[in-house]
Amino acid sequence: MRGRIGRAAAVCAALGVLWWATVRLAWAGVGCEDWGCLAPAVGVVVVISLALLAGSVLALERVAVRPGRRVALTAAGVLVVFRLAGESLPSWTSSLADAAVAGAAFAGAGALAAFVTESGVSRRSRGLTALAVVALLPVALAAALTRHGF
Repeated sequence: MRGRIGRAAAVCAALGVLWWATVRLAWAGVGCEDWGCLAPAVGVVVVISLALLAGSVLALERVAVRPGRRVALTAAGVLVVFRLAGESLPSWTSSLADAAVAGAAFAGAGALAAFVTESGVSRRSRGLTALAVVALLPVALAAALTRHGF
């Protein structure tokens, strides 16, 4: 099981850095400063994200993390929670730090997804893991309110 989790984390970390780089390039390519181009820019980010999600299925299958589709979809759900919880964190001044954080978030999501989709993991462990991930949201909200006030 450890090897499966490690392989999933490595694949997802690489895809996270790739996602960060392609989104950054796409956002710079759109290059607008007004609200009129927000919809196309977000659309490009969604297309890139969906393409990488589909690619992650193939990459996970290739490194014997099966079922790749289930692991990729679970990782995507965890990434949504990580992204929402990450809104409470301060922004980084370094783009390298952004890339590292993206890679770490994707790696963590991949590792958690590989764990909860493992056939030998008990239903209780899956439930506790899901509860811990979802609990990040109120903790992040409380941290943001504490730091910034109401």
